[in-house]
Amino acid sequence: MKTMLQPGHQTRFSRRQIYTGNANLRESQGTSPHINLRNQQIAVELIANICHPPIVKTLLWSSEAQTQSFAKSLAAVPEIRHAFVALNGDLGSGKTTFVRHLLQALGVRGRVRSPTYTVVEPYELPDLNVWHFDFYRFADAREWEEAGFRDIFASDGLKLAEWPEKAAPMLPCPDLEIAIVALPDTRRAITLLAHTPIGKALIAPTDQDGVTC
Repeated sequence: MKTMLQPGHQTRFSRRQIYTGNANLRESQGTSPHINLRNQQIAVELIANICHPPIVKTLLWSSEAQTQSFAKSLAAVPEIRHAFVALNGDLGSGKTTFVRHLLQALGVRGRVRSPTYTVVEPYELPDLNVWHFDFYRFADAREWEEAGFRDIFASDGLKLAEWPEKAAPMLPCPDLEIAIVALPDTRRAITLLAHTPIGKALIAPTDQDGVTC
């Protein structure tokens, strides 16, 4: 496997840097109370076309504490170490917040950076490699090969991908999809879609970690 970058180091692309836009932009900016459900539906449909019929669970998180509790329960499942988890949701829905809690539960120390501008942030733990992707600004599928993403997804370890629909033609089937919708009262409606035996194992303990819708 290729040598891992240290957390916070920018990925180097072989020919040209993926355009990352305004470095002052943050996920929370531009948040609208009107959730773009159609985009979320498209994302689910694109990935579902190449996956087995999913096992679906729905949850309701009323606070960030429940987000953290769910992340901790997921981190405790051994299969998480070999999973590909796709995260769907509008800007500001809480995808990166969830990833931060999950990585901290897995043992990542220090700041968890958003990969919006680097596309991927890798983390190397003593017994686990993790890659956190954000494909929001991914514009050219050719960069997939040039950046070595195919090799990453073929290797062992945990892969987390925000905005997977932006790279849907290139991505493998996720083990687990987590769709997050921000409700007007600050709660989060969560849909879990398990596409593989790994995904099924990951959602098994969820009944105790959120309010079932």
